[in-house]
Amino acid sequence: MSLNNYTIKEITKIVKGEPLYTKDENEVITDILIDSRRLINPDNCLFFALSSKKNNGHNFIEELYQKGIRNFIVSEESLSFGDANFILVKNTLEALQKLIAHHRKQFDIPVFGITGSNGKTIIKEWLFQLLSPDKKIIRSPKSYNSQVGVPLSVWQMKPGYDMAIFEAGISEPDEMGKLQPIINPTIGIFTNIGAAHSENFITTKQKIGEKLKLFTKVDTLIYCSDYPEIQETIIKSEILESINAFTWSRKQEADFRISSTAKNPNNTSRISGIFKGEEINITIPFIDDASIENAIHCWASMLFLNYENDVIAQRMLNLQAIAMRLEMKEGINHCSIINDSYNSDINSLSIAIDFLNQQNQHKRKTIILSDILQSGQSDEDLYGEIAGLLDKKGIDKIIGIGKAISNQADKFTTEKVFFQNTEDFLHKCSFTIFQNESILLKGARIFEFERISKALQQKAHETIFEVNLNALIHNLNYFRSKTGPDTKIMAMVKAFSYGSGSFEIANILQFHRIDYLAVAYADEGVELRKAGITLPIMVMNPDEQSFDAIIKHNLEPEIYNFRSLKLLEKAIRKNIIPDNKPIKTHIKFDTGLHRLGFEAHEMDELINLLKGNKHIYVQSVFSHLAASEDPNEDDFTQYQ
Repeated sequence: MSLNNYTIKEITKIVKGEPLYTKDENEVITDILIDSRRLINPDNCLFFALSSKKNNGHNFIEELYQKGIRNFIVSEESLSFGDANFILVKNTLEALQKLIAHHRKQFDIPVFGITGSNGKTIIKEWLFQLLSPDKKIIRSPKSYNSQVGVPLSVWQMKPGYDMAIFEAGISEPDEMGKLQPIINPTIGIFTNIGAAHSENFITTKQKIGEKLKLFTKVDTLIYCSDYPEIQETIIKSEILESINAFTWSRKQEADFRISSTAKNPNNTSRISGIFKGEEINITIPFIDDASIENAIHCWASMLFLNYENDVIAQRMLNLQAIAMRLEMKEGINHCSIINDSYNSDINSLSIAIDFLNQQNQHKRKTIILSDILQSGQSDEDLYGEIAGLLDKKGIDKIIGIGKAISNQADKFTTEKVFFQNTEDFLHKCSFTIFQNESILLKGARIFEFERISKALQQKAHETIFEVNLNALIHNLNYFRSKTGPDTKIMAMVKAFSYGSGSFEIANILQFHRIDYLAVAYADEGVELRKAGITLPIMVMNPDEQSFDAIIKHNLEPEIYNFRSLKLLEKAIRKNIIPDNKPIKTHIKFDTGLHRLGFEAHEMDELINLLKGNKHIYVQSVFSHLAASEDPNEDDFTQYQ
């Protein structure tokens, strides 16, 4: 994001850091970076070395320095790089938040702040659709609503925008107080309250009170007064003594009273209401309850902004569905697939089931449901409530995926089957059981229900070879867990990743910080370099004509006999080596396979040649095991 201009000196003052300058303190910063893998342009970029339970941003400072970044905010003092600016702070996340809170103060435009259990992203995107014909609006990307996502969203603000719309989410106490000064909304929307992220709150009212902290300085708060706990908490908090409220309701007097909702056969809903004594109405191209509630929030917001209802009604009719939310696709065996794996809690489950039941093309209704996480309820109570909901809503079959829901199988009285995880389902479930039915996929993100969605979708009649990159990274992380952090891992991507796409495989391995790649021939390594792969690349079969390319593209040849060593020396003599750096090589020894490699009697001569050549650096020595997979040959393997 390159939108702003602050000098290093100014930033140091804003974040109350200690300057450790070895470069120009007046250098202007236009970009901020928190993920080293997202670097686009190092010029005028400031890296925040954030630390978490899983990672430490300080570990990537050297890599970023080599890529050209010269400005860092750190919380570890034992770092020393020449010609770079370092700002030392106690907490890098807090420093990021302080900088963006300062940035927010530079703008005097209407800012929507949206929070609640569900609907934040949809309301944000719909408001953007509805208001953008008249206003230039900056908004949160995707669902950037976390302690890091909110600062990255607000950093986008720059002169020329008429309005901003940001969403904020929390999972534990004291988080919203940190987000409030960053968003500092002038208009608030409290969408609703549900069970999501309840486990860290004692009561629902405590969670509501925490969310209300976003609105302590708004001019007006827009909310539905039909949620008793929201209404009670707002009144008891006395927040309305310092801000205004714009309420809407189906049940009681409010600034905007919804009088009726009619769901039409053409999959539209006509919503009528009373505003300032006049009856007004809109029609939206949705009939599920979630979309109706979200649309009313947007309607109320536009009325508050003094839009004429004729304009509102025209735009509401053209609302577009938001990607990744209640996606419907044609499935196998004449089924319909509804994918609602965007979030998972009992409130959104009920809404999704309503949407499922509105699909009239199939009488039979099936739900594939994962464990519901962070509900704040015991498993017995949670899945007992879900079982009752399925009975009430007339669901014919449930397929449960996850350990928790499987352990509560006896709670369900409908047709049922359970699997421990998504992999278990994909391997063991016969998809012929799905015939002429509507299938709702409702899963927490970690269950990767997109894999189930793909499996159940109707395919065109063509042969497709698909590589699951998530599975590839799962395997990489598995081996990392076995080897430990000090053991490097090399991935073989020779023969263009064995026909599965060299760049795609290499790129994702590079993104996940594998240590080395290996290819069979130099031209494969050259192609990877041209595609932007910067990892060390070992060439296993260098030939006489390839050493020039190996040197030019910083590849690392395998050397397995004296001829290949002499060819490398010849290429070094006729090529200009950048900075006179030695060429890294990998020496192979023959310990029993008898295919390639230096033999034992050649050891002394090889050592003497290498010791006398300052242009060749031995990066590794290795051998090829002949029969390591055969238990009968364990003695020979140990000998090798």
